Amino acid sequence: MQIPLQVTFRHMGPSAAVEDRVREEAARLEKFHDQIMSCRVIVESPHAHHRKGKLYHIRIDLKVPGKELVATHGHEQDHAHEDIYVAIRDAFNEMQRQLEDYARRQRGDVKEHVSPPHGKVSLLMPEEDYGKIETLDGREIYFHRHSVLGDAFDQLEIGAEVRFDEEQGDSGPQASTVRVVGKHHIVD
Repeated sequence: MQIPLQVTFRHMGPSAAVEDRVREEAARLEKFHDQIMSCRVIVESPHAHHRKGKLYHIRIDLKVPGKELVATHGHEQDHAHEDIYVAIRDAFNEMQRQLEDYARRQRGDVKEHVSPPHGKVSLLMPEEDYGKIETLDGREIYFHRHSVLGDAFDQLEIGAEVRFDEEQGDSGPQASTVRVVGKHHIVD
């Protein structure tokens, strides 16, 4: 960490044991991102006059290059947070999840949902059981009757919009599956 960890106690006296636990948890976060710039932790007991017990509230403000992450834990209804160590654990687990997600986005590991290629039927040869698709970039892709899902080959028309899965065939690119796009389908 570039700036030393800051631990603040509110509505309660400072505790060396609690501060040590916070320091252990903060050090553990560095395993998930090696460029943590600063970390501020607020340990609060907002219910000093509550009859059934104190519900601790933990807030973590963590800065990494390009982002500030905030995790808070200790809701009034969560009576597990009557134990300060449980509240600390839960808050740091939440921060760990946020930090892991941020690190994945930084590395580009976040999955993108790529839709299958899209095109229009440009040639149909029903007597020979094949056709061709013209892709958006102008290529022609061969497809066979058996590649069209739902036995829809006989309903195909020139200009029909389709999505397809492409593979390399003996004579060039071909569609292994062809799906007819409905007229209300929004194309990417």
